[in-house]
Parts: sequence; C-alpha cells; structure tokens
Amino acid sequence: MKLPLSYYLNQDVIFLAKDLLGKVLFTQIEGQITAGLIVETEAYFGEIDKASHAYGGRRTNRTEIMYSEGGVSYVYLCYGIHHLFNIVTSIKNEPHAVLIRAIEPLSGTEIMELRRNMTITNSAISSGPGSAAKALGINANFNKKDLDGDEIWLEDHSIRYTEDEIVATPRVGVTYAKEDAFLPWRFFVKGNKYVSKPNKS
Repeated sequence: MKLPLSYYLNQDVIFLAKDLLGKVLFTQIEGQITAGLIVETEAYFGEIDKASHAYGGRRTNRTEIMYSEGGVSYVYLCYGIHHLFNIVTSIKNEPHAVLIRAIEPLSGTEIMELRRNMTITNSAISSGPGSAAKALGINANFNKKDLDGDEIWLEDHSIRYTEDEIVATPRVGVTYAKEDAFLPWRFFVKGNKYVSKPNKS
C-alpha cells in the first residue's frame, strides 16, 4: 500500500496534485503513528511558475531540495510560525512540488488532539497547511526525508474521487505571482469539512 518512489517521478504535477487526494499521509515520531486522508492540495509548476519557490531557476539552501528526484519532502517555515509540508515530484532538476493543504484525521487522533490542543470534531485541527502539518507532527526535522521510509510515507487505500468530486480553484496566498495567482491549481474534495477556507464548498 505504500506508494513507491516511482509514483512521484510523474512529470505532470497537476495530475499528481489531484491524484494525491484520497491518499493517506503517515508520520511516525518516537513510535507514535498518526495518519490523515489528503483532502486538499496545491500544485507548484517548477521554474516557470511565478508562485513557486523555484521560479526562474532560483536555487538556494532552502530550495535546493526541490531540484531532487521526486519522492522527498520539502518542509519550510511560513511567516516564521507554520511549517508547511510539500512533496517534491518529477525528475531530477525539474523542481515541481505539491503542497498538502489539509487532511482528514484517520489514525492517532488522540495524539493529534494533544498536538493541536483541540478535539478531533473541530475541523480546524487539520484544516490548512500549517494545521495539517502540526497535527501530523511535521516540523523542520522532516525536511529532505525520503517518502518511502519509516518516518513519513504515503499509502494508497484505493480511495478515488471523480472529476465531479474534485474542486479546482486558484491557490491561496500567492498574489505576488501576478497572472499565475489565478491558475486553478488548488484542488480539494468537495464537501469535506477539513478543507481550508476560502472557497470552501
């Protein structure tokens, strides 16, 4: 059920961002396993995407991991507060990535409640990329991890959504990307309560 690293080598990051909906993201920290169903993603299309950290071929200590072969994690700190978890995809030197924006808690829910200081019935527990990462215990220590190991991995539980069940909207918080801010590269499961605002439906 664990997704093989070859899955992430697909060069179509838009396809992967949609296909990752319904996959299950696991973390194991000090023997404690938590997992959530991915219900919201955003695609970042490498060097030509003005919203991408790798736009224009930018290579820094932070972004260098994006140029790796797909199947590794890219975790960065946003606004100095939230760790955001991204999946690096595609082939080496093609810096595509998918941001995981929301999960529906599945396993280890009591651990998630402690990490987030709220009950599992509160959709805010894992709604939005910062909350989803915190619920799963993802921090800077999870940067540059292979996604087929024992610390963080994804599984295919044969959950599939039809095109009618997936909503595509512009990405959140990328106004700096000018015309690319309007690209409909944010995908979420229609009607799922853990999907972040805005444009929830």
